[in-house]
Amino acid sequence: MAELLDLDAEVMEAYLSGVGAWIDELAADQPPRRILDLGSGTGTGTFTLLRRFERADAIALDVSASMLRHLRNRARVLGLADRVRTVQADLDDAAWPAVDAVDLVWASSSLHHMADPDRVLTEVFATLRPGGLLVVAEMESFPRFLPDDLGLGRPGLEARCHAALNGARDTALPHLGSDWGSRLSRAGFTIEAERPFAINLTPPLPASAGRYAEATLRRIRLHLDGRMSADDLATLDALIDSDGTGSVLRRDDLTVRTARTVWAARRP
Repeated sequence: MAELLDLDAEVMEAYLSGVGAWIDELAADQPPRRILDLGSGTGTGTFTLLRRFERADAIALDVSASMLRHLRNRARVLGLADRVRTVQADLDDAAWPAVDAVDLVWASSSLHHMADPDRVLTEVFATLRPGGLLVVAEMESFPRFLPDDLGLGRPGLEARCHAALNGARDTALPHLGSDWGSRLSRAGFTIEAERPFAINLTPPLPASAGRYAEATLRRIRLHLDGRMSADDLATLDALIDSDGTGSVLRRDDLTVRTARTVWAARRP
């Protein structure tokens, strides 16, 4: 998962830069000095925002100790270690971790993992200083990479993978695709903007895009046994076989297609 998150940050650099610039505009009157990255993973949001706001420091909060170790190592490599503090916490627990008041909270693809996101949003509201900004980014689905005509005698392999995955995910992630604007309003926030970001990267792509496609498809494959035909699974297995001739690493027709929506909400 750490590899996938790092590749996502590398491949989606233009998207992240665009979101960072947009946040900079929204925070122009009050540049943040303390940032909370909620569900930080390997630090994609932490490092994007610290580069954008050079006088800020950040609290990276995540449930995973290994992710936070990875984040601290990256911070040292990037020369940002003195501006980052990590906090390990399971936000599904009753107790909100002890963190200082912050000016900006970044929550990217993390709220839909929470058992009770409404309670978490209430805690975020209390943690933000008055006038502080919460930025929520959510994806519609995993990115798509493959040509639509791919499939052993039956085009549309990737579409079938996503359809099967959606069926499995409805139970595991019931809050994915929520009306986050309404939830933010109920928690007391004032919605300043809702902005869709369409991502469509076309060939030629850097080698990292192939690794990103492989890591994403490999993760999807974990959930597809018994949900797709043997032929489809065999084709998918060939695509994620790094050493095979049919590997996505050897294709020159990959794209990266996805959409993410970002909400900016302020504590009055």
